[in-house]
Amino acid sequence: MARHVATCLAGMLGDRLDLIVARRSESEAALPQGRGVFLDITDRQAAFDLVESQRPSAIIHLAGISDVSVAERNPDLTWQVNLMGTLHLAHALKAHVPEGTFVFAGSSQIYGSKPEEGRPFSERDLLKPMGQYGATKAAADLALGALAAQGLRTIRFRPFNHIGPGQGAGFVVPSFAAQIARIEAGLQPPVIKVGNLDAERDFIDVRDVARAYSLAVTRAETLPAGAMINLASGHPTRIGHLLDGLIALSSVPIAVEVDPERVRPNDIRSLAGNADHARECLGWVPEIPLAETLRDILDEQRRVVRVAARA
Repeated sequence: MARHVATCLAGMLGDRLDLIVARRSESEAALPQGRGVFLDITDRQAAFDLVESQRPSAIIHLAGISDVSVAERNPDLTWQVNLMGTLHLAHALKAHVPEGTFVFAGSSQIYGSKPEEGRPFSERDLLKPMGQYGATKAAADLALGALAAQGLRTIRFRPFNHIGPGQGAGFVVPSFAAQIARIEAGLQPPVIKVGNLDAERDFIDVRDVARAYSLAVTRAETLPAGAMINLASGHPTRIGHLLDGLIALSSVPIAVEVDPERVRPNDIRSLAGNADHARECLGWVPEIPLAETLRDILDEQRRVVRVAARA
């Protein structure tokens, strides 16, 4: 996500952009844009020191534990990173750059199960998270809302399932693509292992999400403090449909096999979001079609396999 946001900001702000990219360690990929610094957001003093020294006009907070399975296995760490890490940065900005803008990359998982009316979730719906990841994101969202009432200019995004180049193979769509790339290269039998293909989610391209975050920075003064903004297409798509699209792009025949280890218990059948507010306040709508997203994801995984083969 970070590289897509950096690219969007560079396109929108040009020479006015002075980008500082915070990473936890050398193992995280550096970005070509901006000055790199290191920060462990669970270290409150380090967060305060960095914000005081750099005095950013805006923080786009993308750091967090986003893999649901990792969050369930490591709840203590997930709360430290997703809630306390967020608060460390937000309090630091409020203390040292009170006029600054805090853009929070939240999650649609704060809503939990589908509304009883069967409609897409709107920002007016109650938060009913169902797991550690959703709960930590919901807590951070609410805490930032309280800070907004105390003067922090914060924008709370609630993006639905976003996919695209750069997403790790631990997520469902890049996992499919990685398996296809390995099959095409002769590194794996022509069978894809899958979980629940019947679940429906509101999928949008990660680059569209990055554009929304960037727009929020450029239009922060027009948005109310504490604004809550869904990012979604409004239309759920069956996960099996995405797999079919990837297989159609493959150069070899591929079979599909359900792997019980990949099937999540209590998986919600269908979720979608209402992004009318994003259109009204940011002029944002998803622009990249899913077919293009799938092709880009598969091409990236093919490059990964080629690079690994040469190593």
